[in-house]
Amino acid sequence: MKPGDVLGPSPVGSIEAAPMRVMSDLLRDPNPIHLDRAATRRLGLGDRLVNPGPINMGHLMEMLGRVGAIRRLTLRHLGTVREGDRLVAGGIVRSVEDAAGERRATCEVWLDRDDGERLLAGTAVLAIGDD
Repeated sequence: MKPGDVLGPSPVGSIEAAPMRVMSDLLRDPNPIHLDRAATRRLGLGDRLVNPGPINMGHLMEMLGRVGAIRRLTLRHLGTVREGDRLVAGGIVRSVEDAAGERRATCEVWLDRDDGERLLAGTAVLAIGDD
């Protein structure tokens, strides 16, 4: 792995309602935007449920985990993921160095909707194997 190497693209299937309910239960997050389309509509957020942020982060982390062990991940939420959206995780290696006794890659990472809107963006540091 070297600077400039591309991570992904890693397509995520269509976002479904059932995992939103499970994650909301696990997080003890009763926010109706994840559970109730009528409430989402009343709040002016449209007719589709809003995906909880930890699920969105998980899609990005799944892609990164296939590349190396995540040592640090810093993300900004830039947009809203809704039921039915199709997502693509990606990234690019910015630097590779030896640190803390292991080879590490610092990467710019993102999660985009398939229409190109960037929904999450940030930086990941991954422990990687020697190439």
